[in-house]
Amino acid sequence: QVQLVESGGGLVQAGGSLRLSCAASGRTFSSYAMGWFRQAPGKEREVVAAISNGGGNTYYADSVKGRFTISRDNAKNTVYLQMNSLKPDDTAVYYCAGRYMYRDSIATAGFGSWGQGTQVTVSS
Repeated sequence: QVQLVESGGGLVQAGGSLRLSCAASGRTFSSYAMGWFRQAPGKEREVVAAISNGGGNTYYADSVKGRFTISRDNAKNTVYLQMNSLKPDDTAVYYCAGRYMYRDSIATAGFGSWGQGTQVTVSS
């Protein structure tokens, strides 16, 4: 399992931007499909975006398409989530997650490694 540590959360006004980072330990980061999830108070955790091992395939929830961009730098063992045009509904704790994949694939479920989460608050 990789160890994951998120950073970059904070308080931002509606319409603003934030970039989340997730640093992974270990030397097998490129063997992991990665995802960003979020959980708002009183709501279930939901997948926001996902990216394949090599970065060539991405997935976005409908609610963030066109506003969020997931990317990864395997040389730096880091996955990013660029969030633009933020809305109050984006307020949540954001988690990155990793799933070991035997080949270059994308996943939106079945993640076994999780970070501790970072709070994103969007004020209106």
